[in-house]
Amino acid sequence: MQGSDGYFYGTTKNGGPNYYGTVFKISTNGAMSTLHYFNGENEGAFPVAGLVQGSDGNFYGTTFCPVVAGYGYGTVFRISPSGALTTLYSFSGGNDGAYPNRLVQGSDGYFYGTSSGGDYSYNYGTVFKINANGALTTMHSFKDGNDGAYPEAMLVQGRDGYFYGTTAYGGSSIGYTGAGTLFKISTNGALTSLYSFTGGNDGSFPNGLVQGSDGYFYGTTSDKGGTNSAGTVFKMSTNGTMATLYSFTDSANDGGYPEAMLVQGSDGYFYGTTAYGGSSFGYGGAGTVFEISTNGALTTLYEFGEVTNANGVELDGANPFAALVQGSDGNFYGMTAYGGTNADGTVFKMVPRRFQWNCNRNAVLFVAARRSEGSRGLESTVVRAPKETSHRDA
Repeated sequence: MQGSDGYFYGTTKNGGPNYYGTVFKISTNGAMSTLHYFNGENEGAFPVAGLVQGSDGNFYGTTFCPVVAGYGYGTVFRISPSGALTTLYSFSGGNDGAYPNRLVQGSDGYFYGTSSGGDYSYNYGTVFKINANGALTTMHSFKDGNDGAYPEAMLVQGRDGYFYGTTAYGGSSIGYTGAGTLFKISTNGALTSLYSFTGGNDGSFPNGLVQGSDGYFYGTTSDKGGTNSAGTVFKMSTNGTMATLYSFTDSANDGGYPEAMLVQGSDGYFYGTTAYGGSSFGYGGAGTVFEISTNGALTTLYEFGEVTNANGVELDGANPFAALVQGSDGNFYGMTAYGGTNADGTVFKMVPRRFQWNCNRNAVLFVAARRSEGSRGLESTVVRAPKETSHRDA
């Protein structure tokens, strides 16, 4: 995410002296600083989710789990822009949940999130809220089936005040045989299941949601769903009416298996990534960047893996699992999990093609990152023109 100071702040799952993950910041020209190395004990380890900047100027995030026994099932932490970290809460794996996901700050000042496990009664995940001092309240414990199970994405607060989210499993079938759900929950914990995925043309295993300027919620499904079993893009109304906008084909120019939520650009289009496909089929592909209109017209903007070294390592990055963010300069910024000079991932920026057309320039993708002890990235800058292959789902 971009902080109020113009820097982008993020986390790495691994790396650092103990290989337990880091928090870093990076400028728009690729100057990176590591702010904190996790110790795997009371601080937690493996911060797989991103950060959110609170109204107090600090950043809030979660770790997935500890390494040393006795330190719980993940944490919520606060970190200042200068790198001073405070552990606010350690999950017990009981009624408070376990393995927390990314947070969002609500209009009431609380931070809201989901956990992927916990609660001795059901063990299917929770929705919680926590204040800036670390006081946590469990708002809902998922029960599987129609209620959903195992949420793995952040919530988003709609303009109606409700929080909207997804569960990766449950819904039309129980447990891991279910394809996931869409739900809304009030600030007092009243949850309503809005839609249950079937695993057919509507997709399965939904990622996080974003509310568009038209009031609809837009999202992606990641695996074994859609007409080609390669994931989908969908939209949903606040009352749960769902429509599939696009089914990925996992073709040479299309990509497949999106693992991240979308972001709406200032031009009204939604931008996202596929984790695989693109330059090669299926899980052999390095992923793509795409844009899609509200009526389902999709354009592939870039296919990772177009720049490789003699060993076949994708110098431009591979497998973007995280969501994009549009910076204050109008460019889109993102990360890949693999590839780069050190094969440990990259941080990249992409100049929107419409801006470039207005300036009579070719569309280009700038991939820039520096490797530090706790991050994965490039040591140099790669400049490459993206492909512009348009698709419209039937």
